[in-house]
Formats: sequence, structure tokens, C-alpha cells
Amino acid sequence: MADLQSIVARVKSALASGAPSPAHAGADGVAHEFEATGHQSELVDQFAKELQAVGGRTIGPVAPDELADSVIAVTRERGVKSIAIGEGVVLDLKAAAQSLQTAGVMIVQTGRVDSGSRATLRDQLAHVDAGLAEADYGIASTGTLAVISEESRPSALTLLPPVSIVVLRLDRMKPDLASALVAIGTAQIERQRLTLITGPSRTADIEKRIVMGVHGPKSLDVIVVRP
Repeated sequence: MADLQSIVARVKSALASGAPSPAHAGADGVAHEFEATGHQSELVDQFAKELQAVGGRTIGPVAPDELADSVIAVTRERGVKSIAIGEGVVLDLKAAAQSLQTAGVMIVQTGRVDSGSRATLRDQLAHVDAGLAEADYGIASTGTLAVISEESRPSALTLLPPVSIVVLRLDRMKPDLASALVAIGTAQIERQRLTLITGPSRTADIEKRIVMGVHGPKSLDVIVVRP
């Protein structure tokens, strides 16, 4: 991990010596996007454009109380009958889970499991129609999602189900990868797995033609939520 520490250190140095960063540390020590609504809108627009270019879709920004309805709308459009849901990062996904259950969608709730149950959960994640997860950060310059895996939010949640629905809070949209790495921090990257997701799964191994969803999700819908 020495190389990683060196890279993050150089990124921090470059950000500190260059133009003022669009993020600042609040009283809680966490990096927050500055409050200029225009800047946030530009980041979301850029993210949506880049994500669309690789076959994904951005929805919103929506209000927190509109999140459940937005998730249900996507599941109906995609024909989802079963969905796995992980714990949120800064958003509470319980209301969305309850609304989906009321709508007749079968719920698989991920959580802390022992070694004996881990294989069963992985099998469930491989057979549900969709996965619902929250990304830690969005990267506007490439339309990429940065997702840090935890036991209650396994990486399989965004990698196995054919329909991937990811929520992202607006103030966690970063302009580029360097800003996202600084926000995450070296210590967390060393402890946990970081997955960078740019669009649905695709391959051109067969006849050099792009085929979606062979190695992972066939669709990716990102719902941006206002703080």
C-alpha cells in the first residue's frame, strides 16, 4: 500500500497548491461540496452526460422524500420482482425497502453475516433481479461511482444483479477522481475494497461487438438525492 499512500499524498499536495478546491472540510471534519447550487448542478449535468455516454442513466436530483417513489418507478420499468438492498452510507434506505415490499417486490436485506451464511447471501445476490445500494461518491468527469464495500454493503450488491440501482447524495458528487480519493482517504482505501463503476457491464470479446450485461449489471440507474 506504500504506492497508494504516495499517490494520495501527491494528490493532496496538488490540490493544496493549485486553485481552490470545490470541496472544504466542515466542522465535522468531513469534506463537503461548497454550497453554490450552480456548481453542484454543473457537476450533476456533467456526471449525467458522461454516464449516458456509457449506457447508464441519471435520475434527479430528487428530494429525500421522493427517493422511494423514484426507486419504485425504476423497478417497475425494469420489471424487477426481487431486489437486494444494502445499508446506506449517509441516506436511509429503509423507506424505499418498505415501499418496495408494499408494492410486492421480494426483498433480500444484506447485513452482517457469519461465515456460514456468507455463501447463502452471495447466492441470493446472484439470483435477484436487482440490487439497490448507495455510492460513497460520484465522479463527474467520467460518470463514475466510487463504492466502498462493507459487510452490510457487499461489493456483490452492485456487481451481480442484472439491474443495478445506485443512489448518491448530491453533496457527495466530486469533480474528478483525485478529489474523490482525497475525500475517501488512504486509511479507508487500505482497510476496505473500493470499486469504481462506470456504466453497466459491457464486453466486446465476441466478434468485437458491444454486448451489455454479460459479466454484471445490464442496466445502471443512478438516483441523485438532494441533501
